[in-house]
Amino acid sequence: MTAKVVATYIARHNSAPMEYLHEAKLIAGQGIVGDRYFSGTGTFSKKLNGLPDREITLIEAEEIDNFNAQHGFSFNYGDLRRNIITRGVRLNDLVHSEFLIGSVILRGIRLCEPCAHLAGLVTPQVLKGLVHRAGLRASIMTSGTIKTGDLITGSTIND
Repeated sequence: MTAKVVATYIARHNSAPMEYLHEAKLIAGQGIVGDRYFSGTGTFSKKLNGLPDREITLIEAEEIDNFNAQHGFSFNYGDLRRNIITRGVRLNDLVHSEFLIGSVILRGIRLCEPCAHLAGLVTPQVLKGLVHRAGLRASIMTSGTIKTGDLITGSTIND
C-alpha cells in the first residue's frame, strides 16, 4: 500500500475545533501556519515552548478506524486533534527517522500519546484505547507546502 496523507488539520487556538486544510504551509522549526502551536496558543504551548515536539503531529487513519470499530464510536479524523492523518505507514516506526511528505522533510521525535486533555475533549476511552497508537510528534526539517494525497516516503517506509 502506498503511504500518503489523507487529511491535514489545524486548530487556531486551544480547544478550538479542528479545521480541515486541503493544503498546509509548514515552516521548519516552527510548525503549520495558522495552527495553535505555531502561534503559541495551544493548551501545551508553554510546556512545549522551544521543543520540536510542538511543531507537528501525525496519526494513522487505520488507528482511528480501529478505535471507532472497537468502541462503537464514529469520530472523524480531525476529532483526535492531530495535524496530519496518514494511511499506509506505521508511524511508530518513524521515531528518530527522517521522512518526506511531498517535498517536506520531517523527523519523528516521539510517540504522541493520548492525554487527559484529549480524553476530556473526546472520550476517556482514548487513554487506554489509543496508548502507543495515537500518533507521532515530529519536527519540520524543511519548509514547504503539503496537501491531501501527498506521498510519504523514506528509507524506513515501504515505498
